[in-house]
Amino acid sequence: MAEKNETKTEFNSPVGRRMGGPRFGPVEKPKNFKGSIRRLWRYFGAEKYMLSVIFVFLIIDSVILLFGPYLNGRAIDAMTSGIGHVGFGSLRKAAIALAAVYFADVLLTFGENFLMASTSQRIVKSLRKELFAKLQSLPISFFDTHTHGDLMSRFTNDIDNISTTISQSVVSLMSDVISIVGSLIMMLVLSPMLTLASLITAPLVLVLSRTISKKTRVLFKRQQAALGELNGHIEESVSGIQVVKAFNRENMIVEEFEEKNAKLLKVSLKAQILSGYMMPLMNVISNLGFAAIAGFGGVLAVKGLITVGVIASFLNYSKQFTRPLNDIANIYNTLQTAVAGAERIFEISDEKEEVSDQRGAMVMENPIGDVVFDHVSFGYKPGVDVLKDISFHVNAAQNIALVGPTGAGKTTVVNLVNRFYDVTGGSIKIDGEDVKSYTRNSLRGSFGIVLQDTYLFSGTIKDNIRYGRLDATDEQVKQAAVTSGADTFIRRLEDGYDTQLSESGGGLSEGQRQLISIARAVLKNPPILILDEATSSVDTRTEMHIQQAMQNLMHGRTCFIIAHRLSTIRDADVIMVIDGGHLVEKGRHEELLEAKGYYYKLYTSQFNNIAT
Repeated sequence: MAEKNETKTEFNSPVGRRMGGPRFGPVEKPKNFKGSIRRLWRYFGAEKYMLSVIFVFLIIDSVILLFGPYLNGRAIDAMTSGIGHVGFGSLRKAAIALAAVYFADVLLTFGENFLMASTSQRIVKSLRKELFAKLQSLPISFFDTHTHGDLMSRFTNDIDNISTTISQSVVSLMSDVISIVGSLIMMLVLSPMLTLASLITAPLVLVLSRTISKKTRVLFKRQQAALGELNGHIEESVSGIQVVKAFNRENMIVEEFEEKNAKLLKVSLKAQILSGYMMPLMNVISNLGFAAIAGFGGVLAVKGLITVGVIASFLNYSKQFTRPLNDIANIYNTLQTAVAGAERIFEISDEKEEVSDQRGAMVMENPIGDVVFDHVSFGYKPGVDVLKDISFHVNAAQNIALVGPTGAGKTTVVNLVNRFYDVTGGSIKIDGEDVKSYTRNSLRGSFGIVLQDTYLFSGTIKDNIRYGRLDATDEQVKQAAVTSGADTFIRRLEDGYDTQLSESGGGLSEGQRQLISIARAVLKNPPILILDEATSSVDTRTEMHIQQAMQNLMHGRTCFIIAHRLSTIRDADVIMVIDGGHLVEKGRHEELLEAKGYYYKLYTSQFNNIAT
């Protein structure tokens, strides 16, 4: 019975406590295991001193624990030293020594776990800090080709996998190695012949662990993929719940959910059932090993070659020898998951950053806003140009409106002028100098941008407006809001400018969020202004108010205005019509109407639609 209980409670051992039980979880095989391990090890360099202390604690703890089975054997020998006789002196010494061993183990294990937890969190902190800093240096093109959910997964799931592995598996791996080597040495010291009998089951443990781990690795990878699909469906359904209800598609998304959920259930059952075979089979093998030791040990004891206490010690040492083999198999799975997560992080670390400022780049000082596009071509993908040989000249303080169908290349023009992207052909000059000759920070600092997709940060309304100029006073913030037309609705709020906003400005209408975004640009007071559908989300009355405010704001500044509502750009100095990546027309509103070209068709079709 004692042996059976021991196999069931093996995770009460120091290794089991560190591992937290069997760790068969979703495993994704890394592409370059050794290379990623080497890169991860670099982060351990800053913690060399603390890791050395942990390693010393670990060695002392593991060595002390090796005396536990030996002392157990001594205690048994003391009780079986003769018929009707118990060696109480020897028993007392063994009991005191055992108590000291296990008390020292508790203290050392606590110290190891405490130090390793703090060490792992500092390492993960460095990883997370480096990853976030890297994101800030990546070009806009990177974010255009990576989903936000995928990036968030790297910050959370992948880094958490690394954290778990560092805090648990690293210590356990070192402890397992010491336990295997130490147990083998102690068994050889006690009885080389009985050691051979106890090693019979070792190959079975290795084969079993390797076989099951190999199969479960594939199944858990499929489970993780199915779980990702299900989570994606849930996220999509929740974020688009208004559209779902508006089109009465509740039943449809429930059916899709059930389909994906059933798929996850099917693969999860296979993975969990197969991985569940591990411990029962391990118990069978362990019990076979115990039986071999007990049988062969009994023969040796009858012949007087060993004592009963030695057999008891061997049973414990055998457990301490075979259990770490299983733990190492589990750790290997966990390590693979962590390394695969590390590779996803290193993929971002290896991404090309924004092109550095060229040597001798100038700081743009007192720009006047004279902009020239000289035979500019550009494509987001090689060989597929969005803009094709475009040339135009914008004089300082001119208001330029860009119109055309969706996808024509209007937004691309403003993305190039402030170097969110670099041209693939031709050049762009501001105040007579190529934009690449300016430092990127000073170039972008000369622009104010109001995008079609408004984004507000968590914080107060005042803080969000001040994002345009961090040193602005409260009075300047308020004046910017008055100019943009946001002051009226802000003053009606209970906390006014101190109203707390959730992420993306939850609680405000889309038009109100746009007004705050415009106030942010007003506060920056830039020499060059970009308005990308800046009034597309407000009602007609508010639009008229903003248009008047914008006329005052745009005076004396170079302005690029992207608009689908052609009525909002009638007073622009120059209207440029872009279609299919080509500049097809250019002129004032009246001139383009008289020419009865592409702009005339756009304008008349838009107002005919309004009339009907």
